[in-house]
Amino acid sequence: MVSWVGAADNVCMLGRARGGAPLRRLRFTLPRRPAYHPARAKRAGNPAGCATDRTGVQDNSVPILIVGGGPVGLALAGDLGWRGIRCLLIEQSDGSIYQPRMDLVGIRTMEFCRRWGLVAAVEASPYPRDYPQDNVYLTSLAGYELGRERFPGIGQASPPPESPQRRERCPQNMFDPILREFASAQENVTMRYRTRLVSFMQDDGSVIAQVENADTGRREEISAGTIVGCDGARSLVRETLGIRMLGNPAVTYTTNVIFRCPDLLSLHDKGKAYRHIFIGPEGTWSTIVAINGGDQWRFSIIGGAAQRQYTTEEIRAAIRRAVGRDFDFEILSILPWVRRELVAETYRNGRGFIAGDAAHAMSPTGGFGMNTGIGDAVDLSWKLAATIEGWGGERLLDSYTTERQPVGARNVAEAGANLRRMLSVGAHPEIADDTPQGVATRAKVGGAFTEMMRREWFTLGIHLGYRYEGSPICWPDGSSAPADEARSYVPTARPGHRAPHAWLADGRSTLDLFGRGFALLGFGATAGDAAALLDAARTRRVPIEFISLAEPQVAALYQRRFVLVRPDGHVAWRDDRMPEKPLHVIDVVRGAADGTDAAAWRETANDCKLN
Repeated sequence: MVSWVGAADNVCMLGRARGGAPLRRLRFTLPRRPAYHPARAKRAGNPAGCATDRTGVQDNSVPILIVGGGPVGLALAGDLGWRGIRCLLIEQSDGSIYQPRMDLVGIRTMEFCRRWGLVAAVEASPYPRDYPQDNVYLTSLAGYELGRERFPGIGQASPPPESPQRRERCPQNMFDPILREFASAQENVTMRYRTRLVSFMQDDGSVIAQVENADTGRREEISAGTIVGCDGARSLVRETLGIRMLGNPAVTYTTNVIFRCPDLLSLHDKGKAYRHIFIGPEGTWSTIVAINGGDQWRFSIIGGAAQRQYTTEEIRAAIRRAVGRDFDFEILSILPWVRRELVAETYRNGRGFIAGDAAHAMSPTGGFGMNTGIGDAVDLSWKLAATIEGWGGERLLDSYTTERQPVGARNVAEAGANLRRMLSVGAHPEIADDTPQGVATRAKVGGAFTEMMRREWFTLGIHLGYRYEGSPICWPDGSSAPADEARSYVPTARPGHRAPHAWLADGRSTLDLFGRGFALLGFGATAGDAAALLDAARTRRVPIEFISLAEPQVAALYQRRFVLVRPDGHVAWRDDRMPEKPLHVIDVVRGAADGTDAAAWRETANDCKLN
């Protein structure tokens, strides 16, 4: 028998620390960035994963402690290091991936990989670039095909016009090592595996965390300016912070099985495909995914709301049913898990933050989970950096929840809707029958299912169309937002939205202009024309670069003469002229002034223009 990972009663301790006492909500300002000491460097083998100087004396004080070394924690550590911010990442495992929990690197995540210089590494991952990415619906591999959505191999697909990148098929056991190498290459990042968080507490000055070496049992304390929980759906960081999860903690009890069969393709006539969804007399019941495009496959018994444990023999029988014949295969691993639809009520309490699955747990239908978490990491990273460097205002870190929690809720809902569509096929006892009624049923079910599932396969709007509506650090310009639709994405430079991609005359994308600090784009303008805003930013020590652009097609896309883009690539402000009070605009976008009056300010300005 097998045991379940993440039982529903372990989702969180609502509003209480492990000791049982309620936690009060705290608000702090992070310490300013300490002076960097070149002699300090990461040491892979030191007991707590803390920076060590050349004398061997440990420095158990770090600005940021990241708990969890999955893709979100690694991305956060790498981006912080890329920004020159010192951090320590701890991970209780050795980093090995036995059951890849994600395999789609979404298009927005690939845009971040482009920023980090990782595109070539992702494209060079072992997953075969020419392996067809078809989604096939069938009674069994040896049975009847009900429908198919055809997609070329990843290497044969072109990026859409809206992005310089395309989505990539790079399962977690291939993607995590790329992110780990990126993070470890940053001079200011220290990583320590086989180190687990035991507990932590926060006060007015710091976070004090107790960590334990999983091999020796040795414990010690680490002092940090802030702690970020990237420690998954059963997050100890979230639990200790007393942050509640809202939603359904147990949608299905699902069982994943990785099995090896080099000859599987020769056992049927359906050809190569990435995902196979099996529909039996009872409805949709299982899937098989080509996990490495070769000899390894992930079989999933979808399950339901009732917990069910399977013996190994039952699992073997279910795999044979899906394939439609007896055959030899090797089970490599079995992972029962709980599918959830949850989002945290807040992503922050005092000096503690959560990101990734610790903040939102969603069905993998759609491939949004990890990609949503990478978005969390990029949003949080620049805000932590700004606060530590001293130019971020007191409201900046609070905007993390304001901006990212609605995105998490949106994606959780869409992933859940995808699941319900996949499971919506009712009982059809005759679906596999070799009879006229069976033929008619397969045609009807297959046609309807193929059409319905297209919403899950075409999701450019989910990946690129999210926006930070009502963000206190974005200055609205009074323009109407395009519809937020799963399938379609409308490029716009409206404040709060991702600054759109366009190719420049020199071969770069506009996205290549963003990342380190703020970028002020001037279309047909000079730095002198933008002096008011540039001077205001420098007065507040906000890193900013002016970029003059002359391409008319880019100007038409961005729609204003001046566009201010944040370090994460989202638009903060835009207008055809310099603001009357540039210092106030800068203070709003850096989180140092109340942004709630920005909409009223803009409405007044528009009235003046109209009149």
